[in-house]
Amino acid sequence: MGLNLNDKKAVVAEVSAKVATAQTIVVAEYRGIQVAHLTQLRAKARAQGVYLRVLKNTLARRSVEGTQFAALADSMTGPLIYSISDDAVAAAKVIADFAKTNDKLVITAGNYAGKQLDKAAVAALASIPSREVLISQLLGVMLAPVSGFARGLAALAAKKSEGAPAAEVAAEEAPAA
Repeated sequence: MGLNLNDKKAVVAEVSAKVATAQTIVVAEYRGIQVAHLTQLRAKARAQGVYLRVLKNTLARRSVEGTQFAALADSMTGPLIYSISDDAVAAAKVIADFAKTNDKLVITAGNYAGKQLDKAAVAALASIPSREVLISQLLGVMLAPVSGFARGLAALAAKKSEGAPAAEVAAEEAPAA
């Protein structure tokens, strides 16, 4: 049984709200995938904070109408599953990782910040590390000089205390009178 007009309006409103805050939308054809596999995909998407939904294409087109994702409407044909995320790479990563293990999920298109993406571009976007990984790498790079300096000072202090007689170290540390 199909949706009545009020149900369709509710679906469009829900999806439009997700699209309004999204950075990335990835569209994939799911023809032939077993329900159990789709359930696994939905669980992975939920864990990553990705909104994943099978929609009627006409409702999806109405949801992206007038947004930065409007160019994606041309790619909305066939049985599609829509992956929408606020994180730039999460939607692409969830779909691309699942497509590696299940060849029946075929990535058809994507859109990142208003730029249309083909299958190869979605795969490239999915290969970018997540925001948390990038932040930790940046912090590691920023802390490297400080931690190196601290290790150098510790090594110098250890060498100084080993190599000098105890009386000299005590004399250096004692305040001058």
